[in-house]
Amino acid sequence: MIRKIISVFLAVLCVTGSFECRAIGVSASSAIVIDKMTGEVIYEKNARQRRSMASTTKIMTAICALENGNPEDMVKVHPKAVGVEGSSMYLGHGETVSLSDLVYGLMLASGNDAAVAIAMHISGSVEAFAELMNETARKIGVKDTNFKNPNGLDAQDHYTTAADLAAITRYAMCDKSFCDIVSTWSKKIPWQGRDYDRQLKNHNKLLKMYEGCDGVKTGFTKKSGRCLVSSATREGFQVIAVTLNAPDDWNDHISMLNYAFDNYECKPVLKAGEYVRGVQAVNGACDIVKAVTEKGFDIPVKNGSQPDVEIKYNIADKVEAPVNFGDSLGNAEIYYKGSLIGSVEIVSASSCARVEPKTYIRSISKILRAYFLMYRRTC
Repeated sequence: MIRKIISVFLAVLCVTGSFECRAIGVSASSAIVIDKMTGEVIYEKNARQRRSMASTTKIMTAICALENGNPEDMVKVHPKAVGVEGSSMYLGHGETVSLSDLVYGLMLASGNDAAVAIAMHISGSVEAFAELMNETARKIGVKDTNFKNPNGLDAQDHYTTAADLAAITRYAMCDKSFCDIVSTWSKKIPWQGRDYDRQLKNHNKLLKMYEGCDGVKTGFTKKSGRCLVSSATREGFQVIAVTLNAPDDWNDHISMLNYAFDNYECKPVLKAGEYVRGVQAVNGACDIVKAVTEKGFDIPVKNGSQPDVEIKYNIADKVEAPVNFGDSLGNAEIYYKGSLIGSVEIVSASSCARVEPKTYIRSISKILRAYFLMYRRTC
């Protein structure tokens, strides 16, 4: 009887959102959930074990393409990009496709051929592009990742960790073009030589399955198992989840994302219109103008916790009149554990007209002349 009561109690905990029940049950060999804004780890499991990553590799391929190429470039498909094994957007020899459409084919259809076409266009070879990917990884600051190709097909010394992949994705999700692409469910792109377009559909089912999902990439090979990177945003709180070798990856991600949203909340560190200090108005009709925050800034924290941030105000001591309402007076930089995570503009909460310096001089001259005349009369 007691065992039954305990079993029922544990089942209720799992149903009502206890992360501990769900977390222990994630199928992935490696997993992590991070806050996109701060990079803070919300949950992890073997997150620093090196593993192959399959097509989640293409997150780095896409960001390298966007940073090093022009999306409007027309790319002539290299012979090496035709007939690449695995998932494909079915590029033809000599076909011309825009770089932008290649990135859509890379991230929605998971085109291994698109990855090679991008590599050949940007770097001239797969090997040189892989080095570019590794250079970008070092720039991001990850240390347990190495790329040998742009598509994630199994290769010796091609590996990452869940933690590194989350950091790479966090970096990529700061690029608006990348975000637009990975959040797209379907897209038509021209198919040269045919009288109809390619119809690309995103392999990431979470875009339809999970409220607030906004990307990013699936992956699978026999060696890697099922790999998945997802991102979701609710009420301004964005989290990134990664699983490597996860037989039940969709449910793993739903559980991990639910935990983040159930157990973390956004709290303000600055409020819109918050008074900062007065700034002297040089040659102004008023002595000072009030400096206030243009908008608020919230940071996600665990339920019941308080934000632990440092705010650095960059405001001049003086400002030359005239000053209009809403004019910029500087900014406030928000730091989390020493890293800059955002900034808010500091603006004037009032207007102050300019009074030319010569007006003051005339006024003083008149006053002195008046006193002089009064003095003469009394004498």
